[in-house]
Amino acid sequence: MDELLSKENLEYRKRAREVADTVVRKVSAHYDREQTYPWEVLEALKKAELTGVWIPEAYGGPGGGLLNLCIVVEELSKACGGVGVAYAVNALGSFPIITGGSEEQKQAWLPSIAKGEKLIAFGLSEKDAGSDAGSLACKAIRDGDHYVLNGEKKWNTNGGVAHYYTVYCQTQPDKGIRGISAIMVEKGTPGFTIPKVEDKMGIRCVPVVELKFEDARVPVANLIGKEGGGFRNAMSTLDLARPGVASQAVGLAAGATRLALEYAANRKQFGQAIVSFQAIQFMLADMDCQTEVARQMVYNAARIVDQATDNLRHPEAIANAGGPAGFSKYSAISKVFATDMAMKVTTDAVQIFGGNGYMKDFPIEKYMRDAKITQIYEGTNQIQRLVIGRAMLRELGNVEK
Repeated sequence: MDELLSKENLEYRKRAREVADTVVRKVSAHYDREQTYPWEVLEALKKAELTGVWIPEAYGGPGGGLLNLCIVVEELSKACGGVGVAYAVNALGSFPIITGGSEEQKQAWLPSIAKGEKLIAFGLSEKDAGSDAGSLACKAIRDGDHYVLNGEKKWNTNGGVAHYYTVYCQTQPDKGIRGISAIMVEKGTPGFTIPKVEDKMGIRCVPVVELKFEDARVPVANLIGKEGGGFRNAMSTLDLARPGVASQAVGLAAGATRLALEYAANRKQFGQAIVSFQAIQFMLADMDCQTEVARQMVYNAARIVDQATDNLRHPEAIANAGGPAGFSKYSAISKVFATDMAMKVTTDAVQIFGGNGYMKDFPIEKYMRDAKITQIYEGTNQIQRLVIGRAMLRELGNVEK
């Protein structure tokens, strides 16, 4: 597979793997237990010049595009799925700026994110608006040169540690999804609080929180794009971000498979290593096959975007990437397949560990806990199947014409 990767891809993989092996793997269990943010990992990523890989050169990043982002996320997730998403969520939060922000906004916000000096979060979901993202209740009503925000956001990954929050609100509530706008809210804004930090099953090293806005005043200059353009901006952002979730899943599956293989080679039953039993070999073979297929799906989706947008330098082309069905189909395919695969592979890995797999003394149970969320966030896999099905119908209509 290395022959299909460029020298740049291999270099990013090498650096990310080194951080994963020398830093992340050593502290993964600690931060899982403590449920605190791994600041030392961020420092290691900054030192390795891996922060902001996806951000174009014009805004302080290396211009690595989506494929290199996915490669880095995969390597980090092999060691810790929580660290993988702690890294990738900064792409999720900054994609709305890259795709919809003004030149002034990009210059103001992206360079510090690229350097790892500032973290960013993405505020879309609410208690009553998860998969139904068009039912947002959080409002931002204009008052002179400011918007006044009131409402709450739920399941905000990176919340509390982030400096910037891309928040989606109703600026024209009577217009439904056409009244949704994207607004940048900075940490410390009066009226902006974090009332709850979630206690999670997995990905415990990265905070997931509630956001609350009570008459929080934000400058109109922080509006990303046009009023009413927020829903489209959010959907384009999720299309871009889903291969990152898929690469997290691939990393979790690959890491779990490696641990299961090593365990099976050393665990003896009936006088021999259990890896010598055909049943175990077949399980491991299936795990490796499924992981590799998912990896190629993810890389293919990322390449489609990078080729269409010149490594995100021309993000306006995203809507047309991938042909008549749009890039969203390929993004959804990679996400749904890879994350379902990761749940199966990590569960099989626990099975190979037997009773030990169920115990926290061994690292494998964490992989299964971390894998579960990948089927849920950034669009549940049920929603992804709807996206794929609708894209197929649009393609059918084009064929019939």
